Amino acid sequence: MARRYDSRTTIFSPEGRLYQIEYAMEAISHAGTVLGVLAKDGVVLAAEKRVTGKLLDLSSAKEGGGYGGSGEKMFLLNSNVIGGVAGITSDANSLVNYARTVAQQHLLQYNDDIPVELLAQRLCDMKQGYTQFGGLRPFGVSLLYAGYDPHYHFQLYHSDPSGNYSGWKATCIGANNGTAQSLLKQEYKDDLGVEEAIGLVLRVMSKTMDSTTLGSEKLEFAVLTYDAAAKAPKAKIYKPAEIDALLRAEGLAKKDEDTEMK
Repeated sequence: MARRYDSRTTIFSPEGRLYQIEYAMEAISHAGTVLGVLAKDGVVLAAEKRVTGKLLDLSSAKEGGGYGGSGEKMFLLNSNVIGGVAGITSDANSLVNYARTVAQQHLLQYNDDIPVELLAQRLCDMKQGYTQFGGLRPFGVSLLYAGYDPHYHFQLYHSDPSGNYSGWKATCIGANNGTAQSLLKQEYKDDLGVEEAIGLVLRVMSKTMDSTTLGSEKLEFAVLTYDAAAKAPKAKIYKPAEIDALLRAEGLAKKDEDTEMK
């Protein structure tokens, strides 16, 4: 009975800790890296895909991309919010569906896109509930929210399994997040444009990912900008071919084996 608090979600340890929350956050620290950077005219997200292999059928992913995307780490939560997830993907799917429902309910009720912070807040209220009631375990996933609303313009939020959330100029979750945070502190500037932010994100990912080469099969990428003509935010989740083109432009693409041999 002395260690009962170690297996129950709702019982504090004598030191005042909830171990199940800490276990969930430890699971996230071993997940694929997700990195976000806030620019003056947009938000950039990039994520490392861990589920790769020659036998995977990636035909739907190649045809997807664009507005909705087709992958394991980047999700369109609403027309003005993109989410990047690190942790247990099945838990993330449940939270993504909930976030989309909340966003559509807000649109139906107020005829307006949900403010980014409100969406993060609603998800965090749900996540906090899973730390409070018996028989439930915390969600083993952290999220980055890249969004836009007319009041505060571009925003980047992070939320964790405890239900805490915070706003960031640049942040990283998942594996090697400490290294990525150090690099971002050195290179981030307040007046970054989207193009510069894309370059920064790709450079940092190239140094923090476990793989020695960067390619579309191991990377997901998304950018949120503002379309002045449509007077609305524009969310873009990149297709594999577009990711490879970005990597080539930054000089970070993996080299062809034949070229290396020569």
